[in-house]
This record gives sequence, structure tokens and C-alpha cells, in this order.
Amino acid sequence: MSGTGVDRLRALAAPIARLTFARYMLASICALSGDFILFLMLDRIGMPPVAAASGGYAAGLLIHWVISVRFVFNTGTGASHGQRLAFIASALLGMGMTMAMVGGLTLLGIAAPIAKLLSVPASFLTVYAIRKYGVFART
Repeated sequence: MSGTGVDRLRALAAPIARLTFARYMLASICALSGDFILFLMLDRIGMPPVAAASGGYAAGLLIHWVISVRFVFNTGTGASHGQRLAFIASALLGMGMTMAMVGGLTLLGIAAPIAKLLSVPASFLTVYAIRKYGVFART
């Protein structure tokens, strides 16, 4: 491919990457909404913060999967079995990060909803990178 062709591909790659991140961000907002609603409900009925965080995260995971496969990463005919397993593995990592942060921060006296909010950026960025460059990477 000529230098001009490579330059054109690079020029197209940046906006597409930004759109993927924007779609992922919107999917994450939807998933986080479901996650946080369930988390608050579970916390309200007296469930321990780590268990409430886990339940909310699991609900958010299901929401995120549906949106990611259909609208974010454009898998075409659907996701492969390997992608499903890798998506779940990335979610388990994110869930572990969330549970550890919520557990640790609540032990320090921070309210559970605040601890949950503080865990979001770390989990979000870690899981996004794994999914973009691993689970749904184009080969």
C-alpha cells in the first residue's frame, strides 16, 4: 500500500476509535444505571455492601453485553463463544476490582454509594481496554 493509502487509513482510524469509545461510554452509562439501581436497592434492604456491589455489577454486565455486541463493537453475525468467555472474564476482573474497592472504602468509613462511585473509573477504563484490544479486537 502506498504512503498515501496508509495515511488515509490512519486518518480514518482516529475518528472510528473515538466513535467506538463514545458508543462504549453510552453502553456503560446504561449498564451503570442498571447496576447502580440494583446496588442501591440491595443496599437499602440491608445487604452487605460487597454483596450489593456484586449483584448490581452482574445486572450491569448483562445490560452491557447486549449493547456491546449489537451497537459498540459491531460483531456482525454475533459474538463467538470465545468472545463471550473473554467478555465474562473481563467482567469478573471489573467486578473483583469493584468489590475490592467498595469493601476497602467502606471499611475506611466511606458510605457504600460513594465507594461504589469511586470504583467506577478504575473498573471502566480497565475493562474497556481489555474488551477493545482483546475481546473484540479485529484480527
